Amino acid sequence: MPRFESPWMFLLLLSIPAAFYLRGRAARRATVRFSLASSSGRLNRSFRQRLADMPAWVRAAALVLVVFALARPQQGTERVVDTSRGIAIEMVIDRSSSMSAELNYRGRRMTRLNAALTVFRQFVGGGAAGLAGRPSDLIGLITFARYADTVCPLTLAHETVLGFIPTIKLVERESEDGTAIGDAVALAAARLRTAEDTLARQGEGKKEYEIKSKVIILLTDGVDNAGRPPNEAADLAAAWGIKIYAIGIAGDSSSVIQTPFGNYTMPLGGGVDENTLRMLAERTGGLHRIVSDAEGLRAVYEEIDRLEKSEVTTTRYRDYRELFMPFALAALALLGAETLLGATLFRRIP
Repeated sequence: MPRFESPWMFLLLLSIPAAFYLRGRAARRATVRFSLASSSGRLNRSFRQRLADMPAWVRAAALVLVVFALARPQQGTERVVDTSRGIAIEMVIDRSSSMSAELNYRGRRMTRLNAALTVFRQFVGGGAAGLAGRPSDLIGLITFARYADTVCPLTLAHETVLGFIPTIKLVERESEDGTAIGDAVALAAARLRTAEDTLARQGEGKKEYEIKSKVIILLTDGVDNAGRPPNEAADLAAAWGIKIYAIGIAGDSSSVIQTPFGNYTMPLGGGVDENTLRMLAERTGGLHRIVSDAEGLRAVYEEIDRLEKSEVTTTRYRDYRELFMPFALAALALLGAETLLGATLFRRIP
């Protein structure tokens, strides 16, 4: 499609009316004296006199063409191809009642769930030392207690994923409490298996996006006690080429509850099942880590950030043909015509 390489050159067009204005003022200063004003009225203008301004208009047209030539009109195409090789990541977060246990995060006390969500936000969005964000990755979010739920499907629109974080709460009904690690991992693996189809349905595949690898980041503080066995989910993930990074939060498994009669410390179960997390990681080629505080959790995310690298390549194709030559030749022809007219038909003798 046509374009101008130097469109700011069109500002020179403003100088042409200014030049005509100054020329007109200079012409008005030249006068011829008559003894009687009525004598000038009886003089007839010749054809040559009527066309006396023609050289000036020819020169103006030539200057306009020169400006167009300087703006460098071009015809062609420019294509920018952004090729991204990113990671498809399903974040799987435990929201069972045991995640209400508090831990310290940079001088603040917060629940394990809130600490996990805070670090996950930094992992995805960046803005924190050691975590630059994952702008080129497909991110999905799954939570689980007794049942696993998809909070946000895999997407490149990370603001959408992060927008769901405030909606994630600890399980409230006792009938829904539990730790279904196997079901949660199986659901995440199924989502990742169809990641390419999900990308196409969302219209995000048009950016020539390529999924480099598929990863599940599992975060829990409990022992699997509901749903299918975790080893079956691990076999599914391994068969589909999906790695599992299994993170367990250990430490004090109690929670302080405020009551009208004072604070009450309630035990919250038997702690994290490290053997299950190790099995999930080893069968799929991932890793497992046990942390006791939010800083340890951040360190694990930083480790995953270093292990799983995305790639973005931008290629620019430009194919333009210069079109200034016809404008320049036309301007040269008009300037030649103006010179010829000034030397012949409109020649002036001082």
